[in-house]
Amino acid sequence: MFSRRDFLTASVALTTILGPGMQGRWSQVAAQQTLTEEDLLAAEDFGNVTLLHITDIHAQVKPLYFREPSVNLGVGEAQGLPPHVTGADFLKMFNLTPGSPDAYALTSVDFASLAKAYGRMGGLDRVATIVKRVRSERGDKTLFLDGGDTWQGSYTANATAGGDMVEVMHALGVDAMTAHWEFTYGTDRVNEIVESLQFPLLASNIYDAEWNEPAFKAYEIFERGGVKIAVIGQAFPYTPIANPRWMIPNWSFGIREDEVVKNVAAARAEGAELIVLLSHNGFDVDRKLARRVEGIDVILTGHTHDALPEPVMVGKSMLIASGSNGKFVSRLDLNVAGGAIKGYRYRLIPVFSDVITPDPEVAALIERLRAPYEDELKRELGRTDSLLYRRGNFNGTFDDLICQALLAERDAEIALSPGFRWGTSLLPGQAITVEDLHNACAMTYPEAYRSTMSGQLVKDILEDVADNLFNPDPYYQQGGDMVRVGGMGYRIDPLQSIGSRISEMTLLATGEAVDPARDYVVAGWASVNEGTEGPPVWDVVEAHLQKNPNVHVEENLSVKLAG
Repeated sequence: MFSRRDFLTASVALTTILGPGMQGRWSQVAAQQTLTEEDLLAAEDFGNVTLLHITDIHAQVKPLYFREPSVNLGVGEAQGLPPHVTGADFLKMFNLTPGSPDAYALTSVDFASLAKAYGRMGGLDRVATIVKRVRSERGDKTLFLDGGDTWQGSYTANATAGGDMVEVMHALGVDAMTAHWEFTYGTDRVNEIVESLQFPLLASNIYDAEWNEPAFKAYEIFERGGVKIAVIGQAFPYTPIANPRWMIPNWSFGIREDEVVKNVAAARAEGAELIVLLSHNGFDVDRKLARRVEGIDVILTGHTHDALPEPVMVGKSMLIASGSNGKFVSRLDLNVAGGAIKGYRYRLIPVFSDVITPDPEVAALIERLRAPYEDELKRELGRTDSLLYRRGNFNGTFDDLICQALLAERDAEIALSPGFRWGTSLLPGQAITVEDLHNACAMTYPEAYRSTMSGQLVKDILEDVADNLFNPDPYYQQGGDMVRVGGMGYRIDPLQSIGSRISEMTLLATGEAVDPARDYVVAGWASVNEGTEGPPVWDVVEAHLQKNPNVHVEENLSVKLAG
């Protein structure tokens, strides 16, 4: 039988050699006609430092499908700039061949059919293969950094309060990390894990609110290849806004640009020759920060799940975007001399799970950690004939399914589902398992509430979320993608100011306009308010699937984009 591996071996090769003044090219149709592990991982021996970076794993240890966004709008100075370029425009910008492995890995274009051809991506046992190979080739020149959002996002992570992910990251040999969703396990659990970590959790921008002193170590200096490297941690600055403050009441967050300046200077004073910001700010925040703070050589950015095949230069600072869910590993080889970068080679390594051989030790660890839950993880809840995905500025079909469940099971007129960027994808024809469902909603505050809200309050909620996403000043972008809405349509103009972006709110069932003065029954989940009552959202969706096991989600046309 002709296997997927055979298909990949007969398909286009991925080759990338990147450096100053050069663009990355994975697809070289005329040059090669095979895709092998060697094609993906081979690299010249360059420079004296190698940085490896992963971020936004969201507890995904197994190979998966993850569709990149078809809509990712930039506003203000970011309009039209990477990462706010998608689909065919992305292919054109980076000179990538439609239908190629890179087109599949980096865009949503023809995703379902290409996914069937190229298969799943990721798997931390495959990431382990990459890391071990680089370390075997580069030795003490290698520094492996984790950008956070690692401990949350799966059934097993919920069951172990992040413990399974800590074991896997120890096995991978991470050298340092920063954090965001990790904090949703609460202060006590985070402190417990941090005390057990075999590497530092760095967060220069978190203070103990009572004592007004740093809550975590701000930076760590490593020596690699004879070079002193300072890694400054930057946790997600708006955690108590995007997530429940009551879970972490004693910690104060913020961008704290002045602290970054101070820590860059302090690290240089200690002899650091290379300054790396290990950031969970989000790409646009880091782009602005790079313009305002001198002396940062490399920003390993995270939070917004962007994957770019080339670095983005902001002055002398290099921004690296490594994607999410274990789909990619960034490899940055640097020639550092005299306290400055003299040259580099960059490769965004796509983790094609049918091409890269799993590392047996990490694969065995993952199987052991999952074994107590395996029967439940595999339990089928239904089957989809539609592509189910989440990532994108507006409605995702997986969230449309969640909204349908909230409307039906909670007897609501309007449903709200948060615009989280995490959540894996399902192809048409796939079974929906317990694991798949939890990959979309595994969290520590999953209660599905049911309440009454005025039409004006619903509009205010949409306006507030829209401002978090589309404020032209990146330092005021505090959340994920746009909240998903069920049972109601609306029009949005991202270029307007807060209070003026949302209009034409309409109930889909009747076609009547939403009345600002009338109360509506609204169901949702993931409220940041303490004491929210209701069943966990996965129970709500499972109950809906028991009655509607054959899932078909029509294209959502209820959100109209102005401009």
